[in-house]
Amino acid sequence: MAYFEIATVGDNCIDRFGGAGRFSLVGGNAVNVAVQLSRLERSVAYFGAVGADNDGRRILRELARNGVQTRFVRVVQGITAYTEIELDKTGDRKFVFEEFGVVRDYRPLAEDVENLCLARHVHIGWLNDGGALRRELRNRNVSVSQDISVNAEARNREVAGLDIAFGSNNGPQEEALRFGADLVQAGARLAVITRGDAGSLATDGQNVVLIGATPIEAVDTTGAGDAFIAGFLDARLKSLPLAQCLEAGRKVATAACLHIGGFPQEALSPQ
Repeated sequence: MAYFEIATVGDNCIDRFGGAGRFSLVGGNAVNVAVQLSRLERSVAYFGAVGADNDGRRILRELARNGVQTRFVRVVQGITAYTEIELDKTGDRKFVFEEFGVVRDYRPLAEDVENLCLARHVHIGWLNDGGALRRELRNRNVSVSQDISVNAEARNREVAGLDIAFGSNNGPQEEALRFGADLVQAGARLAVITRGDAGSLATDGQNVVLIGATPIEAVDTTGAGDAFIAGFLDARLKSLPLAQCLEAGRKVATAACLHIGGFPQEALSPQ
């Protein structure tokens, strides 16, 4: 019997926000999705690596505080990943610098994979493994999704065998539709595309569902896409129709835009 219902795998980081009042928060796609799913009362475990430093200990504390299981997190010598972020007046963020630290070399071990295969669903964030975990989970009939928008290298962006490929495209609707269709053509069973203030869409190659965004004055859009993924996955695991899954994603993402960071937490000033 699995220790958890859903697992997230891959990136974590400390988001360092610049400007006059510098501060930092815990983030990363896999961490944000895990926390948001836990806030939706899902049983979640996070698989990844943190450094044996204060930042690594901080990430573990935040995960535990939010009810995410950390028994599978690997603590290794080295630097915990961090990202330098600047916000504009609309709440949109610009990534100035990324240090992947010990996350760069993280790969799930054989025993990790065995545990992942017990999950009802596995979500992969940024993972520098050339698709190895995706292929292993596919071969073992594990339901798996991945956010390819956070993976820059082509070898980590392949989607063949994914149950859900999440991506982002803020271009015209026709461009976003082509992007979704291309992901399905490349082997994803379902493509879900977030489009910023233009909304989102989902396609399985035959059906297309589009919804708009909720008009708000965003405080910070950092982690909004990750929150959307959590809301979508929660609804999808309830076997809700695609339109309701998109609406669920929109609801969680909208809430995430009303606070700083990927999920509610205490901001820390630089030491």
